[in-house]
Amino acid sequence: MTRVAAIDCGTNSIRLLVADCDPATGELTDLDRRMTIVRLGQGVDRTGRLAPEALERTFAACREYAAVIKEHGAERLRFVATSASRDAENRDEFVRGVLDILGVEPEVISGDQEAEFSFTGATRELAGRTDLTPPYLVVDIGGGSTEFVVGEEHVRAARSVDVGCVRMTERHLVRDGEVSDPPTEEQIAAMRADIVAALDLAEERVPLREAHTLVGLAGSVTTVSAIAQELPEYDSAAIHHSRVPRARVREITDWLLRSTHAERAAVPSMHPGRVDVIAAGALVLLTIMERIGAEEVVVSEHDILDGIGWSLV
Repeated sequence: MTRVAAIDCGTNSIRLLVADCDPATGELTDLDRRMTIVRLGQGVDRTGRLAPEALERTFAACREYAAVIKEHGAERLRFVATSASRDAENRDEFVRGVLDILGVEPEVISGDQEAEFSFTGATRELAGRTDLTPPYLVVDIGGGSTEFVVGEEHVRAARSVDVGCVRMTERHLVRDGEVSDPPTEEQIAAMRADIVAALDLAEERVPLREAHTLVGLAGSVTTVSAIAQELPEYDSAAIHHSRVPRARVREITDWLLRSTHAERAAVPSMHPGRVDVIAAGALVLLTIMERIGAEEVVVSEHDILDGIGWSLV
């Protein structure tokens, strides 16, 4: 048994997993799993730089996570950084800050590496299930990018494209510094066109339509599941491996795109940091399902964090 700590720092959130990994049984037992919305990618699509306030929010979360890792006595730590820090001109400032706080240098991985970790984390526990047949299409809808991975036991093809809930919101739904409340039909159409173009790019490398099972990861997908189930609060156990039909995803997406900030904030399972970006994330999910003809999405709480954890064993 190996005790590991994995940190995934994305465009919208930073997440920590401390777990015991047993390679003999393939089991990964959570000791601590937490998420903080830091919006590291704030403005990166427009300025090409990480904002000072976004860096400070991220470093504050790192200090909190350092204390948790020390408390649990993790033997190994890996810090993976994704889309926002890949794109930023001043990413060296980010790297230095993380190294000072946690003692490890963040690995600014490629989109393809990100996809591999996500696939491993999401599918390792699906092996042997008769109700979910491979090939799997694992879709990780992040803040700045979305990863598409097709495979059976191992990755066959992967592609990362620059559409995510934060990037699409900032690019299409912000006017005069404020998120449109609700967006106009023209804004929605422009956002959908961007998503479709990104799917065209993904499909050049990844045979999306060959998959028999669609597995959806990350906060946009898990929040859609929570809304679909009308959960009184966010409940990971109820969300993990839930199935949401395409018709229900369409219904929820239509409502999110018509709703006001106050209406979305009133959803009991909604994290405050997702209120302004969830509509864009849901539209990405719906557009993917329509493109490949998926009748449902299988929602996984196990994702890139779990894949990073396994990489340490």
